[in-house]
Amino acid sequence: MYQVVGVRFKKAGKIYYFDPSDLPVEDHSAVIVETARGVEYGKVVIGRKTVKETDVVLPLKRVIRLADSNDAKVVDDNNAAAEHAFQVCMDKIKEHSLRMKLVDVEYTFDRNKIIFYFTAEGRVDFRELVKDLAGVFRTRIELRQIGVRDEAKLLGGIGPCGRVLCCSSWLGDFEPVSIKMAKDQNLSLNPTKISGLCGRLMCCLKYEHDNYESVRLELPSIGARVVTSMGPGFVVSINPGVRTVNVKLLEQGGKSLEFPLDDVAEQEL
Repeated sequence: MYQVVGVRFKKAGKIYYFDPSDLPVEDHSAVIVETARGVEYGKVVIGRKTVKETDVVLPLKRVIRLADSNDAKVVDDNNAAAEHAFQVCMDKIKEHSLRMKLVDVEYTFDRNKIIFYFTAEGRVDFRELVKDLAGVFRTRIELRQIGVRDEAKLLGGIGPCGRVLCCSSWLGDFEPVSIKMAKDQNLSLNPTKISGLCGRLMCCLKYEHDNYESVRLELPSIGARVVTSMGPGFVVSINPGVRTVNVKLLEQGGKSLEFPLDDVAEQEL
């Protein structure tokens, strides 16, 4: 068992576990931690707790110290410098006529590295761009190609629902989303209606999928013969969201009516 705290480095970013040692680290504390890419500034979003060895990546990195106002100023200065670096990189991309879209720029806390995030349709030969950027900033340069979902997460926006994008406001990790999830929820398969700003299937299709899957095990299949309070019939459609079944009644002139699940029993042929 390990004592850990959960730390985020970006809003809606992935949560990483760190060893708080004997430091008075609490939820919402700002901390300086040791990471694989160097010393970083982060915010505690999960207070001290005990987890199993299988829940952490060993060796467990530690919290170096609590952050102070000087550290916060360093972060603000880094963000301001990143805005300047963004414009410089944009100019260099145009100069080299590279088919890539710059999305974001990030300085590491200790300014040991600048990371440039970009999207592109294919592979991009940016070796000369890296040389130019290294000559301007005199530090390590990393160009990281990201996908369209990551781009939406970094840039943010308003989704079709009218709310701020889940990925940019609270969703830490992307989960696989399939067209089957839309089918199971009886949603329109029109790509424009089930796709997010990134052009991929909306992440929210995943949220209720498990519930739909469990309810479907209780609902009769389409075409099944059933008995209802108004007589026997055949299932023509189901609505897992509200647990109802649409039945074509045999004794009511073929009329179709919607019944709650507890008013429908499958009939063995």
